[in-house]
Amino acid sequence: AAAQALRAAGRSDVEVALCEADERVGRSILATGNGRCNFSNASVRASDYRNAAFVGSVLQSLQGWSIRGGCTAGREAGVADPVHRFFADAGLLWREESEGRLYPQANKATSVLDVLRAKAARLGVRERTSKRAVRIDAPSAPEGPFAVRFDDGSVMRPRAVVLAMGGKHGLAVELPPPLRSGAPSSVLGPLRSDGRLTRTLNNIRLKAALCLCRPDEKAARNSIANDVELRSSALAAAAACGEDVGYADGGFRVTGEGLLLARQQGEVLFRDYGLSGIAVFNLSRFARPGDAVLVDALPGMGLAQAQEALGRRFEALVRDGAVLSGEDWGRGMLLPAVGALVLKQAGLSVSGPFAAADVPAFVRAAKALRFPVEGMADPAQCQVARGGLDIAAFDGRTLEARAVPGLFAAGEALDVDGPCGGYNLHWAWASGIVAGDAAARKVVAAGKGA
Repeated sequence: AAAQALRAAGRSDVEVALCEADERVGRSILATGNGRCNFSNASVRASDYRNAAFVGSVLQSLQGWSIRGGCTAGREAGVADPVHRFFADAGLLWREESEGRLYPQANKATSVLDVLRAKAARLGVRERTSKRAVRIDAPSAPEGPFAVRFDDGSVMRPRAVVLAMGGKHGLAVELPPPLRSGAPSSVLGPLRSDGRLTRTLNNIRLKAALCLCRPDEKAARNSIANDVELRSSALAAAAACGEDVGYADGGFRVTGEGLLLARQQGEVLFRDYGLSGIAVFNLSRFARPGDAVLVDALPGMGLAQAQEALGRRFEALVRDGAVLSGEDWGRGMLLPAVGALVLKQAGLSVSGPFAAADVPAFVRAAKALRFPVEGMADPAQCQVARGGLDIAAFDGRTLEARAVPGLFAAGEALDVDGPCGGYNLHWAWASGIVAGDAAARKVVAAGKGA
């Protein structure tokens, strides 16, 4: 975007350099989406993100960039979203899969990286690999150059800098004061739980609805009151659940489980250490030790409907005088290991007799299998690092640091993250376009080379 803005302004004397700490550019792109690169989503809203108001300001600026002529081919093709227009301009073809996930038509992450590098090359961007920045010094005079110092001892002196680093290792660079990066915490990953519960279910996949609850109601209310995204999540979860498993108090309280914080529908993968799968990854954005994940193993039926349907099922099974055990009762309804855990949490026996009076307890347990959250299971599997630079230090219209003019930030360098489904890469592209364009326009306005 920076190079594009400079070309539009006729500033061929200004060079854009891409400094990459790794041996090659874009290695992290190749690892996304299991090598397919879920590069965006068909329906992106600011409310999908942490620090939604700030994201909304950035997305509004992105619309302005698009209107100014940032992506002609995409606009002419009728592509609405500016990020999607950017990729259409670069020549990428894509397809939409479930839940709005967008993947390259070639089904390979290399397609995304290739069009980005080709477009950058056409615009004269210079790639500098194995260049790890260790310190950035602010200009010593107004509108003077920065000093970007690298671990090999070299120094670059640009008129503007865009920070696009971050991730699990944080911003491993010394920044001009007062900018400081918070310690990153891994999210969008598997949750560790009681192995005694999950070990017998290892590698079982279950289509389910999952609810995240916080037993400490006072702490939960404080969290909901102080976190706009969490409150939105809790309201959406309450609306989706209704009165299904005994929700009350305006939809937030779950009987015996504290307050409802989030709900996801999808596949849960049980592992010996805990819970995994995309639905769990999304819950992990809000989870903390001491919370509980409730797994609804009968997601197609409400509580009352399940009680009625399973009551009729019991009557049909004993019509010929059969005496059922807990194992007999679960057969044909749930996998044996899942059924055994439901029986255990309902206070019933696998080998002992199962009676009509046991159906309500079984249904309640099946609709809310409880797994305590002990923390993130494996940070290496997490897709996003939460943290980065405080958004309050940046102008949401340009992503320029308020206290350090000429220094911009984008992507994981900022304290913004979203759910699975292409949202985090969309943020990377969107913020990168806004920051790069603003940086270039600042250099052009100053009338100096770089």
